[in-house]
Amino acid sequence: MRNGDNLRQLHLLKILYERTDENHSLSTNELATILNNEYGISAHRITIKSDIVSFRKFGIEIEEERKSQNHYRLISRTFAVSELKVLIDAIQSAKFITASQSAELSKRIASLASCHEEEALKRHIIAEERYKTSNTQSLYTVDAINTAINRGKKISFKYFRYSPSRRRTLKNNGEAYSFSPYYLVWNGDYYYVIGYSDKHNGIVSFRVDRFLEVPIILKDDATSMPKGFNVNDYINSMLNMFSSERSEVELICSNDTIDAIYDKFGTKVPTKVIDKELFSVRVNVAVNHIFFSWVFGFCGKVRIAGPEDVQKRYILMLREAIHKNDPHDNDPDGLD
Repeated sequence: MRNGDNLRQLHLLKILYERTDENHSLSTNELATILNNEYGISAHRITIKSDIVSFRKFGIEIEEERKSQNHYRLISRTFAVSELKVLIDAIQSAKFITASQSAELSKRIASLASCHEEEALKRHIIAEERYKTSNTQSLYTVDAINTAINRGKKISFKYFRYSPSRRRTLKNNGEAYSFSPYYLVWNGDYYYVIGYSDKHNGIVSFRVDRFLEVPIILKDDATSMPKGFNVNDYINSMLNMFSSERSEVELICSNDTIDAIYDKFGTKVPTKVIDKELFSVRVNVAVNHIFFSWVFGFCGKVRIAGPEDVQKRYILMLREAIHKNDPHDNDPDGLD
C-alpha cells in the first residue's frame, strides 16, 4: 500500500469520527469533496467504499445506508454522549480542579463526540458558580501520588492551611511530612490521599489541593498497610474526611431519618426497631466536632445514646458553643 493510501484512509477515518454519528451521515460525494477541498487528496467513490470495507474488517463499526449515493456514519465510540455528560459535569463540579483546567478538560472530553454532539454537550453544561481551588498543581500532585502508590514508595510533601487573611500557613512547623500513600479518594468534591504518616504514627488523610508543591517520591519503600485495614470502613467512619479517634456509637433516631443514616453509613449498618417512631443504630465513627455537628443538624431527631464519654463530649461542646455566643451566660451547666 502506498503512503498516499495510508494518508487518505487516516483522513477519511478522522472525518467520519468528527462529523458523523448515529443521527448524522455523509455521502460518498461529500466525503470525497471534504478530502479534496480540505486535505488536497483525490478519492473516487469506489476507493472510499473500499476503505470503509477495510475499516469494518478491522472492527470499526460504520453503518452504510444505501441510497442513490451511499451514506456512512460512525457508530462505535468509546463513550456514549450520556457518559460524556456525566464526566463533564463531574469535572465542572470538582473543587480540586481550577476553573481554567475544568474548562480545558471539558473541551477535550467533548471532542470525543462528533461535532454535532459536541455542540449539544456544550449547550447542556451547567457551569456552577462555586468555589474552585487556585492550586494549579493538584492534577500533577494526584499523578505523583498515584505513581508512588503503584511503585510502593513513600512521598515527602509540605502541607498548608489558610489563615483568615488568606495567607498559606505551613503545618508541621514548615517541615515536610514523610508519608506512605495507600489510596486516593474523591470525597465531597475534593481528592484525599489515605496512608501511613510517620509523624502521626498511624493512618491519616490529607487533602491533595493543600499540598504546597507536587510531592517528592522517595526511594524508601512505603510502610506496609496494617493487617485488616479496610479503606471503605475507614472512609465511612468519618465525616468530611476529618480524622480522629474512632468509637462505636449508638444513636437513637426518628424513623424519618433512616434515608440520611443509610446515605452516610450504608444500608448494611445494623439497626433495631425501638417503637413506631424510633430506631437505634450502632456506627463506628471518628468522634470529633464534625460528627457532633452532623448529629446536631437533625435538631434532636438523632441522639447519642452511648457510650457515656461521647455523650459528655457532645454536651460539653454544646455548652461551650452557647457560652462563646453569649459571653454573659453565667450558667455553663444550664444545658440539660
